[in-house]
Amino acid sequence: MGDFWVFGYGSLIWRPGFAHVETRRARLFGYRRSLCVYSFVHPGTRQRPGLVLGLDRGGSCIGLAFRVPGDLRGEVLAYLRERELVTSVYVERTLDIRLDGNGTEARKTIKAVAYIVDRAHEQYAGALDAAHAAGIVGGAAGQSGRNEDYVLSTLEHLKALGIRDHWLEEVARRVAPL
Repeated sequence: MGDFWVFGYGSLIWRPGFAHVETRRARLFGYRRSLCVYSFVHPGTRQRPGLVLGLDRGGSCIGLAFRVPGDLRGEVLAYLRERELVTSVYVERTLDIRLDGNGTEARKTIKAVAYIVDRAHEQYAGALDAAHAAGIVGGAAGQSGRNEDYVLSTLEHLKALGIRDHWLEEVARRVAPL
């Protein structure tokens, strides 16, 4: 089987954790990056859930696409499933994404593995406005630290890549005003 692509929109962008031979900026249409998943472990607890990113329906999302050699398909998919499907709040899909670029590869549409939120799962927080999301994020903490640090770190990584997420920026402003 040939090479395949994986779409990253959150922590996969800066910590993919799998071998790949190419990284390209890409856009996924029909889904947006959102703090729409309650976290009971990493930046939250059952008693005081935090929020982590998910791909939720609507809009579009700029992220990174990673090209993985076909001979690593089984290994990489096993790793991603162990990482992303722990609580089954995400669903694995193969979706069309549009690669950014110059020359003949510019705006090429390809298929990529992506993990979208399952809206029927108990951890789905729904489409929150920035004020509500900030209220949940502020003060939440878990095994991986403070939820607001997760949000701020996410924005730092996105900014370093030249990716703007206005909604997430508004959540951050409300959690940690400058």
